[in-house]
Amino acid sequence: MKLRIIYIILLATQIAQCQRIKDIVDIQGIRGNPLTGIGLVVGLAGTGDTTLPAQQMLANILKDAGEVFSPTDFSGGNVALVAVTGELGPFARAGSELTVTVSSMGDAKSLQGGRLLPTLLKGLDGGGLLDGDVYAIAQGGVSIAGWTAAGNKASITKNHQAAGLATAIVEREEIASFVEYIADQRFIKLNLRNIDFSTAEAISQTINQIYPNSATAIDAGTISVRVPDVITQRGIAGFIDTITRPQINVDMPAIVVVNERTGTIVVGENVCISSVAISQGSLTIKIRERDEVSQPTTPFTEGATTEVTQATDIVVSEQEGYLIPVPRMVTVAELANTLNAIGATPTDLIAIFHALKKSGALQAKLEIM
Repeated sequence: MKLRIIYIILLATQIAQCQRIKDIVDIQGIRGNPLTGIGLVVGLAGTGDTTLPAQQMLANILKDAGEVFSPTDFSGGNVALVAVTGELGPFARAGSELTVTVSSMGDAKSLQGGRLLPTLLKGLDGGGLLDGDVYAIAQGGVSIAGWTAAGNKASITKNHQAAGLATAIVEREEIASFVEYIADQRFIKLNLRNIDFSTAEAISQTINQIYPNSATAIDAGTISVRVPDVITQRGIAGFIDTITRPQINVDMPAIVVVNERTGTIVVGENVCISSVAISQGSLTIKIRERDEVSQPTTPFTEGATTEVTQATDIVVSEQEGYLIPVPRMVTVAELANTLNAIGATPTDLIAIFHALKKSGALQAKLEIM
């Protein structure tokens, strides 16, 4: 079954060659910023922490409220010490909401039914340390999208109970800066998610057809686009929409990815196999090219000519085979089609691809996961 899924993926890559520029690039400077904080979830029905740190934090919170308690004054498991993490979006405004993740840090069994006390979420500096500025405040109910039911002798649980989601309110904006100013000129850089010189050049040429002499492929992963002087500051958003909406042909590298643990094989559309005959166990695969003469069905038909065409035969048998020299390259799609027809296993294919690479017949990069 896995082998047939592999072939479907291969055909899909051959059909969906055109992609919008906006779907294959990121605009440099537009990114989120991680936020983190330590908080306390209360209101748990005996499923919280039994360790001292949670009780100590509860005592500290009450001390800030004017009440003095010792951590040992609290017992039971109605509170849980949690880590609260999230991401401040590149265009998040003050007052907007963020979804944050609440994760238990102690021995709490479940956060079901708990409420997160107000928790300050701080950003990180370039060194990965907290920068001390509060960007959002998280509080409210914790949703774990599951439940736990227990009796005296048994229990049943749906989904992970020690982590959930909560809501935070943005208090400070960190608006992304994506326009670069160089010598009184404005530039926007597009970063390819999958680096490739051909694709980068295709993007550059496509943009130059819209705004001549504005785009340059700096390398395999970056395209620099100069914003024309006629584009005002208010027109930047429309300019980006215009240059990222066109479709281009994405050039895929010739690569075969093999996961031997799961038996999964993914083959790129540009992978080809050179002249070869393969024998795997009792399985023999022979690839042969032959010339055919195409002749009109009715002799002496006006305008009809006799032509010589090329055809490729791929034969798979369960008996011993022999090597046949082949003067051209065969696509993996042709080979996979035949292998699927006889029900070859993923294990057979993995062994075949290893041997093809070793012999130099596989004209692609072979990656083992």
